[in-house]
Amino acid sequence: QVQLVESGGGLVQPGGSLRLSCAVSGAIIRDNTMGWYRQAPGRQREEVATITTGTRTTYSDSVKGRFRIFRDYAKNTLYLQMNSLKPEDTAVYYCNIPRPSGFVSWGQGTQVTVSA
Repeated sequence: QVQLVESGGGLVQPGGSLRLSCAVSGAIIRDNTMGWYRQAPGRQREEVATITTGTRTTYSDSVKGRFRIFRDYAKNTLYLQMNSLKPEDTAVYYCNIPRPSGFVSWGQGTQVTVSA
């Protein structure tokens, strides 16, 4: 069974940076497209960034140029480097594996709050 454990969130001022981590067990990240998603209060969960097995990356327009998704195969861990954070980036962030059959079970997520 796949388990996803997100960490690295916190409170940061506008313009600051955070690096989120997603430790994956039960699946090999090298063999899967991986993604970061976020859900702000009162809003639907949205896709933030994805990385394919071929390392092609995609980003939502709202984070393009500020966020970077990458992986550490040795640690089987997915990362999201977030720079130039804005208050509108405040949300709970999740990682997942977007398979054709659907997402795997969601982890608990990690809270990111951008506020002065």
